[in-house]
Amino acid sequence: MNLTPEQLQKDAEAVYDVIIEGGIAIVPLDVAYAIVGHKGSAIKKIFSIKKRSFEKPSGMFACMDHSLKIHQMGDMEREIQRILFHEYNLPFSVVAPFDTLSPDLVGVDPYVVSTSSKAGTLDMLLNAGLFHNTFSQLCFDRGKPAFGSSANISLTGSKFRVADIESELIDVADIVIDHGTAKYANREGVSSTIIDFRDFTVVRYGCCFDRIEEIFKERFSIQLRPGE
Repeated sequence: MNLTPEQLQKDAEAVYDVIIEGGIAIVPLDVAYAIVGHKGSAIKKIFSIKKRSFEKPSGMFACMDHSLKIHQMGDMEREIQRILFHEYNLPFSVVAPFDTLSPDLVGVDPYVVSTSSKAGTLDMLLNAGLFHNTFSQLCFDRGKPAFGSSANISLTGSKFRVADIESELIDVADIVIDHGTAKYANREGVSSTIIDFRDFTVVRYGCCFDRIEEIFKERFSIQLRPGE
């Protein structure tokens, strides 16, 4: 679906307005549809309706500015992140230590931070399509980040069309943005690849993993460590 920057901005602002008021949104990403919120009440409802284990933290829907200001990483890790994002335009999620006192997290419900972090790390989804980038930049500019996960009942596989999302999730959402089939729709039902940048462990094998693995090898001579 070809959308103008104006339509993307309009959709992003509509979603932002909903989540800031405590609502829940289902949104289109290149990697899969996602369900997001900002306030603690919304995140609690998302965990409940998805039947999601609290051992699996939510992710932050982030732009590069979020990561640069909140994540705590070394120069090499930053360079890898930059190359994946800017040179190869790939979607990926970064798990890394973060500044719990960052001004960009001020005002975020402690419950939301606690359910979106693990062992001192925060998972940020980056570069997951035009809507994601527009929305995440808007959240950064206005100082209110969004958190969430894929729009599906846990362990049923990511959903790449609104029509495939379970009715329980559709019913709980205050707004649903339908941009057609996700760019990286796949039979395996996997969403973004997640890499722990502390030791380059694969937290989740997702879309574009093969290309991401090649870049780590070719550009940095790093072999990604298999996840559990």
